[in-house]
Amino acid sequence: MSDYFFPQLQAVEAMAPYRLRTTWSTGEVLEIDVEDRLRRHSALAPILDPAMFTRVHISEWGHGIEWIDEEFGADNVYAWAKEQAGEVSHEMFDDWMSRNGLSLSGAAEALGISRRMVSYYRTAHKSIPRQTWLACLGWEAVKPEARSMPRSLPTALEYAALHA
Repeated sequence: MSDYFFPQLQAVEAMAPYRLRTTWSTGEVLEIDVEDRLRRHSALAPILDPAMFTRVHISEWGHGIEWIDEEFGADNVYAWAKEQAGEVSHEMFDDWMSRNGLSLSGAAEALGISRRMVSYYRTAHKSIPRQTWLACLGWEAVKPEARSMPRSLPTALEYAALHA
């Protein structure tokens, strides 16, 4: 888990099969379905037993959730829960920066926001507003040059050429 990750996991509770309720230092209470992730890795198969699943708890240092020796990092759990709730996660934002080869300064310039705000979004110190995420996707679709401002979105052919 990143040393820069901000929200701290305060509580975790097993609910319906393979569903968890998590409580965070931000005041958020987020539910997450982990069934797909448990089924994806054979090492996690024992957790699919309902009796084992209910033994979920916060790891010793509070940086994740665990069942005996298997765990998920708090940063991953937070991102998955945000995404399942239809929100933008810090991982999505970081992936956008990586996909486009953007530094903190480059992302700040692309979005017209401060470098500090980019850092906050990337480390989950601040929630990412919907309009900011839409701006990320729009920037990626258009890839404007320097300080130019496009007047419209590219056609499908122009988009394909931009991303070839």
